[in-house]
Amino acid sequence: MNIEQIYTGCLAQAAYYIEHKGEVAIIDPLREVKPYIERAHKDNAKIKYIFETHFHADFVSGHIDLAKKTGAKIVFGPTANPNYDVITAKDNQEFKVGEYTIKVIHTPGHTMESTSYLLIDEHGKEHGIITGDTLFIGDVGRPDLAQEVVSDLTEDILAGFLFDSLRNKIMPLSDDLIVYPSHGAGSACGKNMSKETTDTLGNQKKTNYALRADMTKEEFVKELLDGLAAPPKYFPQNVLMNINGVDSLDDVIEKSKNPLSIEEFEKLANETDAVILDVRHQNDFVNGFIPKSIFIGVDGGFAPWVGALIANVNQAIVLVAPEGREEEVITRLSRVGFDNVIGYLEGSFDTWKNAGKEVDSLKSVEASDLKQAIDTNKTSVFDVRKDGEYASSHIEDAIHAPLSKLNGYLNEFPTDKEFYIHCAGGYRSVIAASILKSRGIHNLIDVKGGFGAIKKLDIKLTDEICPSTLK
Repeated sequence: MNIEQIYTGCLAQAAYYIEHKGEVAIIDPLREVKPYIERAHKDNAKIKYIFETHFHADFVSGHIDLAKKTGAKIVFGPTANPNYDVITAKDNQEFKVGEYTIKVIHTPGHTMESTSYLLIDEHGKEHGIITGDTLFIGDVGRPDLAQEVVSDLTEDILAGFLFDSLRNKIMPLSDDLIVYPSHGAGSACGKNMSKETTDTLGNQKKTNYALRADMTKEEFVKELLDGLAAPPKYFPQNVLMNINGVDSLDDVIEKSKNPLSIEEFEKLANETDAVILDVRHQNDFVNGFIPKSIFIGVDGGFAPWVGALIANVNQAIVLVAPEGREEEVITRLSRVGFDNVIGYLEGSFDTWKNAGKEVDSLKSVEASDLKQAIDTNKTSVFDVRKDGEYASSHIEDAIHAPLSKLNGYLNEFPTDKEFYIHCAGGYRSVIAASILKSRGIHNLIDVKGGFGAIKKLDIKLTDEICPSTLK
């Protein structure tokens, strides 16, 4: 039996490839389906089923496209009702992949249709369980992400369903069962996920706060819902796309991979009110960029930050991308539902610069320059890291303006003097700086290396708090 976890780091997402005796099941595929088809071809195998654990909020699945290209059947768990043909499985229904059995275990709570899949080998031994967003390593799925688009149940009611699913469906299973979740650390689908992406169920019973044996339902609901940050605004839109269906990625790429001259680029940006999205490396962006463009570098946490900051998946986008990587960028945008790329600047930023067009830049300095400014009491410092990072330790008197909520802090930034802005390592602060500059705030200075560089200097910080004690 071949069970392969296909992990995509920028989304902290795991898909699964399961093959036995020439038959294949794919679980929770990404939008681009070619790798799954090629993998099956390499094994001289046929994709028979595509299982979905639930209607995903954080990415757009490739199940419809994969089914069309392979003839495989799409399987959802009980209560799912998408607007395309699927097998809506019953609780405990079994499917054969070769001589391997995949058993449906309905585990509502993260969403009402959430389903786990128990893997049983040819000898009848239960080997593993693919838990979707029901059970993670170190955490469980949030019940508050996008329930309003599919259900009128409140998050506390869903949390109660999740408690019952864990206690009655998953925890009674064997301790040596391998847990295969759909996400790891960095995903917004949980709040305390481990960087590990598999574990035994027995170890999770010992270490996962949500699986404590003596936990009451009331305690579970309270602890699960406590300290949850607001979910990204694009999540409900992705849920609806997964319910209603989307265009083939092939069609999206063909439409979007549209090279534009400078004249065409300017015309489209102005006429469509498109966002100019610059995805080059932050060091290149700092040295020069098209005025009012937004930076979100493709080599960082790209797609989730696009979703969190641009929010509307229908927003028109024109790209400034590294030459030769345009299709990659379009593909990664499509993973989170942003299909409305209307073109890219041919020749990238150099074309714009060499034509003598207006160029903006970002002042970026070493942490030692920030220290000098602090020592002379001549500056304000803004920290754009997440709530937990800021609470763990920060520069004394630094103002917290988390990137995900930056638009709500615009009135906090001074307009009459320079101020400094930093994140953990330099990626998010450049994103924040580009947004501020696009809003007409230009009197800012980025700190290279972020808090990682700041900690190495004699700059007064608040006492460090262990992140595990933070809400």
